[in-house]
Amino acid sequence: MDKFLNQRTVIAILVLFALVFPLIYADNAYILHVMTVGFIFTISVYGMNIIAGFTGQLSLAHAGFFAIGAYTLGLLTTRTGMNFWLALVAAVLLTSLAGLVLGAIALRTKEHFFAIYTLIVGYLIYLLIDVWDGLTGGVRGLIGIPIPDPIGPIAFDSPTAMYYLVLFFLLLSIVIAVRIVRSLTGRTYVAIRNSEELAQTLGINTGVNKLVSFVVSVAYAGLAGALYAALTRFIGPEVASTTMVFNFLMYLIVGGIGTLSGPIVGTMLFIWFEQFLKGFQEYQMLIFGPVLVLVVIFYPRGIVGGFYQLKAKLQGRRDKRAPQQFQPMKAKEAEK
Repeated sequence: MDKFLNQRTVIAILVLFALVFPLIYADNAYILHVMTVGFIFTISVYGMNIIAGFTGQLSLAHAGFFAIGAYTLGLLTTRTGMNFWLALVAAVLLTSLAGLVLGAIALRTKEHFFAIYTLIVGYLIYLLIDVWDGLTGGVRGLIGIPIPDPIGPIAFDSPTAMYYLVLFFLLLSIVIAVRIVRSLTGRTYVAIRNSEELAQTLGINTGVNKLVSFVVSVAYAGLAGALYAALTRFIGPEVASTTMVFNFLMYLIVGGIGTLSGPIVGTMLFIWFEQFLKGFQEYQMLIFGPVLVLVVIFYPRGIVGGFYQLKAKLQGRRDKRAPQQFQPMKAKEAEK
């Protein structure tokens, strides 16, 4: 009970900090923009965590689906004049549909073959965006994407308003991820990750569950891509690049793959670390690379996984000392 209350307290403090953050930096639009981009990337990394961290299927097409969401919203709002919110829903649905079709093929492969296949799919999406100049604008990109339409008296024409809008979707995404992971469906994903053959012997339809997990994962990417397009109002082929997907993977591995708080820890840590090293942009990977290698070697489940490992170790030591501490008390009670 105490542990639960402590977790609730930490979460409440973090949410409160996120809510008052724009008040602290009300005059600094750049800081708010960086924070908002971090939130959007976190949504995408949560999606990657569902398929890679909990189901055990490493998808490297995540940036491609991020781009499908971004371009769907951009094209529908700029070319057809569709209402932003309808375009947002359409972006998530179309990305999910693409995930259903491509996932049905991709999940026929296993392990590193699945990773290679999805990497190729992601690269093909990048090439399609790059060469289909008439639709996507090619290397010139897509410009003039409108800001979200007002909801009643609430307008989204300021960095602060966009911050709160993206924060809302981030919190919603986290709640859905927690509900999925802690449900029977989430336990099924973990069973498949731990041993697909054993899961099949237990009667679990691994193919259907992996496909559903893949579709949910890309739906997160589509939502994040659509929000990114609305925030930046300009998108180019680089949103589908392999650099983008490797960044997502790096955020997830460093934060803690297969943990619920790992995506937000890893993403926000790297986003602000990149800002700190902005003056050394050409040498950033020289720093990030060794950090990533060290984390993979010593903490395979990232910072959050390492924290839980350390916590379990300390708890184990306390449990070993506990009988010795209570032994004199028990002796005194026996004397009474």
